[in-house]
Amino acid sequence: MKVVLPGFHIFPLALEFRAHGSRSSKTFKPKKNIPEGSHQYELLKHAEATLGSGNLRMAVMLPDGEDLNEWVAVNTVDFFNQINMLYGTITDFCTEESCPVMSAGPKYEYHWADGTNIKKPIKCSAPKYIDYLMTWVQDQLDDETLFPSKIGVPFPKNFMSVAKTILKRLFRVYAHIYHQHFDPVIQLQEEAHLNTSFKHFIFFVQEFNLIDRRELAPLQELIEKLTSKDR
Repeated sequence: MKVVLPGFHIFPLALEFRAHGSRSSKTFKPKKNIPEGSHQYELLKHAEATLGSGNLRMAVMLPDGEDLNEWVAVNTVDFFNQINMLYGTITDFCTEESCPVMSAGPKYEYHWADGTNIKKPIKCSAPKYIDYLMTWVQDQLDDETLFPSKIGVPFPKNFMSVAKTILKRLFRVYAHIYHQHFDPVIQLQEEAHLNTSFKHFIFFVQEFNLIDRRELAPLQELIEKLTSKDR
């Protein structure tokens, strides 16, 4: 049975993808930068430093004394940038012809809706869906009422639900890449980057219960394989 998942709402933020040795610096959309000198920038640097330790379980934990909303915001930005970079490397393989629908294997198909411009979910190609998604995410990232960057400006009451929807949607790009474009990823020698990025993503959403288990079903076996050694 094929599961068709509608578009609901989505939202975002971004950090620098550490693609050491990567052959490509191509991105699908412009990278989202966190203002240098801001507290979020300091959190970003903390995240980068702890990731360098190699212990991803520890790296995703909320630092002592920090605000959960701000930590989730900074990491959401990071994942947006990482996925932006990863998808950018395989856009030549993800076309209207090769991917006429946005899918993650034969059982899962995604239809797009943002609740504003497109209220009724529409069936579209994977590149079109991902373009809709990343463009919409960018718009949300730039909205200071959703993702405030200035010190002292509070996060909105609905921030966590917004962040959950963003991360749920970003997961779908990972799922599409793994199911439909893993061979090109191997050819481009980006497999290690993809696996590390996805493992980091999964540990983060698991740590704070940010994505429903049902949404993770398209990659459940991979998730269990990647995380089993770190339990």
